[in-house]
Amino acid sequence: MTDTVTTTQGKVQGFGGSNGVFTFLGIPYGADTAGARRFRPPIPAKPWTGVRNTSTYGPTCPQGGSTLARKDLSVHEDCLVLNVWTPGVNDHGKRPIMVWLHGGGFQAGSGSGPLTSGGNLAAHGDVVVVSLNHRLNIFGFLYLQEVCGPEFNGSGVAGMLDVVLALEWIRDNIEAFGGDPANVTIFGESGGGRKVSVLMGMPAARGLFHRGIIESGPHPRGIPAETATRLASRFIEWLGFKTGDGEALQALPADILFKQFGKFIDQVDDPHLVGGRAGRWLLSPVVDGIYLPADPFSPASPTSHDIPLIIGTNKDEAALFLANVPDIDKIDEAQLIKRLEKVLGDRTEAILNIHRKNRPKESRYDLLCAISSEDRRMMSIETAEEKAKQCGAPVYMYLFTWESNKGLLKAAHTMEIPFIFRNHEASGMVGTREDRHKMADIMSDTWVAFARNDDPNHPGLPNWEPYDLEQRATMILDVPPGLANDPWGEERLAWKDIPVKLPWEGEVFVTAMPGK
Repeated sequence: MTDTVTTTQGKVQGFGGSNGVFTFLGIPYGADTAGARRFRPPIPAKPWTGVRNTSTYGPTCPQGGSTLARKDLSVHEDCLVLNVWTPGVNDHGKRPIMVWLHGGGFQAGSGSGPLTSGGNLAAHGDVVVVSLNHRLNIFGFLYLQEVCGPEFNGSGVAGMLDVVLALEWIRDNIEAFGGDPANVTIFGESGGGRKVSVLMGMPAARGLFHRGIIESGPHPRGIPAETATRLASRFIEWLGFKTGDGEALQALPADILFKQFGKFIDQVDDPHLVGGRAGRWLLSPVVDGIYLPADPFSPASPTSHDIPLIIGTNKDEAALFLANVPDIDKIDEAQLIKRLEKVLGDRTEAILNIHRKNRPKESRYDLLCAISSEDRRMMSIETAEEKAKQCGAPVYMYLFTWESNKGLLKAAHTMEIPFIFRNHEASGMVGTREDRHKMADIMSDTWVAFARNDDPNHPGLPNWEPYDLEQRATMILDVPPGLANDPWGEERLAWKDIPVKLPWEGEVFVTAMPGK
């Protein structure tokens, strides 16, 4: 079963699967970003003649080699491609559009993967699912407009401008794929949630999406322009190039540019720049005063005041990073305190005591996972608070608590993703619990309901009320689900005196995790 769709660039031929969904992989939405287009805002893909085959995924942005275990994915700067899964083409279907933004911070990852393949979700929800690749790390977020001149305006958010261009492509083309361009939901987990956060503060994205879902990825603040300018200036100096020589940076081979920045950030001695692994987070969206005028949620941007939002976290986010540490489940008291003190300092004992009081049956490992996951939850709550203060569109808060029986993963970071996409049978982390299929129904039906109606409520949930600063209604996503007001409120209040930081702002749990 194949069908052909005409896009603004040319014709594409998809292919059909056993679930009746048409799949189109690797459709170019933007031109090659190498050479003179490196660090520059994207432009639309060049038109082609004939019918383009879309049976394989397109290239992924260059990144660390260990992040791409799949050998079938090519790596290239010509990576502005997207994928579409739809139950029908050329049928005036007017289906909701669900645009997935992949995780990996702003450093790594890909929209091309089996666990986020959109076919099962498209078939189950009668929606059109889109995923995409865009520029990452130094290719997407090296801020050069102050150092190299106005021709490099947008360089600090180039990867996000790629996403905006993809959303423009969706607006102009998705109707032929059976979708409704006036009904677009953007959703993402971890780094993908961060991208949703940033898009909600970008005027260029205004009108291109109509609701957002931030899964374990709050990103209230961008990189200050002063910090980003210092980073770029020091890096150019470290390379031995003349200040302001953007053309020299554009001429470097991609693999050399990427590797040289890694060496630089590991060695840089500058109190204004975070060195080592955390320093790579400085390659994140920059508040450049043009494309990102201000922080997205500090306070909430007026650009998205009328955009409904779902935001939440998983109960044991940190378990993804801790579960493979040898003997971590046998951690003693001294080791537990040492790990927590890195972020909590002299508040460690007080926080630990509150958690122990509220979770008397939990082991030290359980407590380590719970407390090490709290900074991400606190930042999500702060984001929901800022959104609620606008008194515009509603914000819905959730807490995913379903625990896998696979090893020590519990309700780990990323655990909700295979359920949303209904790819849980292909996920090794989900485990073998009999209620995993019910969890997939709950998650996928909730996300689809929100995409269709601006409201996540459906018959499989108790009534989910919007979040506010009084009741703090939070949907507990588990089997069965339940609504709770201010869950673990005492633990939330215990963090009031602890500044919740993004990775480039100081020590946070995620940058201290083994293997992260």
